[in-house]
Amino acid sequence: MNIMRIFLMEPYFTGSHRTWAEGYKQHSRHDVEILSLEGRYWKWRMHGGAVSLAKSYMEHDSNPDLIIATDMLDLTTFLSLTRERTAQIPVAVYFHENQISYPWSAGDRDILHKRDKHYGFINYVSALAANAVLFNSSYHRESFLYELPRLLKHFPDFRELFNIKAIETKSFVMHLGMDLSTLDAYRSDPESQSNGYKAPVILWNNRWEYDKNPDDFFKALDIISEKGFDFQLVVLGENFRLRPDVFDRAQEKHKSRILQFGYVEIRKEYVNWLCSSDILPVTSNQDFFGMSVVEAVYCGIHPLLPRRLSYPEILPPEKFPLNYYDSFENLVEKLTELVSNPKLVRNIDSKEHLKKFSWETKAPEYDDFLESLL
Repeated sequence: MNIMRIFLMEPYFTGSHRTWAEGYKQHSRHDVEILSLEGRYWKWRMHGGAVSLAKSYMEHDSNPDLIIATDMLDLTTFLSLTRERTAQIPVAVYFHENQISYPWSAGDRDILHKRDKHYGFINYVSALAANAVLFNSSYHRESFLYELPRLLKHFPDFRELFNIKAIETKSFVMHLGMDLSTLDAYRSDPESQSNGYKAPVILWNNRWEYDKNPDDFFKALDIISEKGFDFQLVVLGENFRLRPDVFDRAQEKHKSRILQFGYVEIRKEYVNWLCSSDILPVTSNQDFFGMSVVEAVYCGIHPLLPRRLSYPEILPPEKFPLNYYDSFENLVEKLTELVSNPKLVRNIDSKEHLKKFSWETKAPEYDDFLESLL
């Protein structure tokens, strides 16, 4: 068994990016060293992160056997600045998300000034420069390759569309690895066994950003509230300086129902809230994997998922027959059914199916694949 030295390059070291990087480092049989920057100013990280990480790389006194970077790194700039030491080192890029098929906010300054294409172009040339391109779901891989021609056709000439086939050939699906063992440990806590609340508890555990579509989530809650159905509310997830106004309005409107409203830093407390909740309506405009959804479902929550994005791949409908909706009206209909019949939501056991995403399973797959690049 060969032990490789791997440098994992992460310019946006927060949230699921950080969790993934630290999880792989902890569970890999290889020697993984993380070179990272603080997870803020994502656009600047995509522009300047490569320069800063190239400096960090060149300050090391030895080279790795392999480099794996995430989609937030401008890999071409990084490799050009380190070429004297990286020219012969295989490189893989891991796409958590991408800026080609990602739904940009209509109010984003770059959209308004028609300068948003550059971030997708960084993803494109990074994939082109890498030896292997890894996606966290088949849905992600397919959507990226589908949208690439549209991006390249935006430019006036020399579009080099043949490069799409080259990227496709070296593209693979490597589902996200997750630390499910800590969920098991905290689920065994007696405090997590039953929520003790009379009314069903509805959960939000996504980032507080537009792409997670909180407007539809809270609109659905408003409708069932106006119909007279009783429920309680837990709102978790990272929130930032600029956040959708709907959260402030919802906090005021549903204040009598709220059990928790805001980010929870302590992992055990977060898991206890998952284990104390009953229903997870997901309204995201985009999700290339859905780590927060998998965590919630693993803890026994009944999800309501749109029949699009990555969810049918990650949580197959045949295993979760009550989980999928096809329209906003259908979401409200199913949410109403679940809220009015609490017994329907407290009998989900999906642990065995979801264990395939545990690091104990995924880390050896990652290790074997990356070793094959040598």
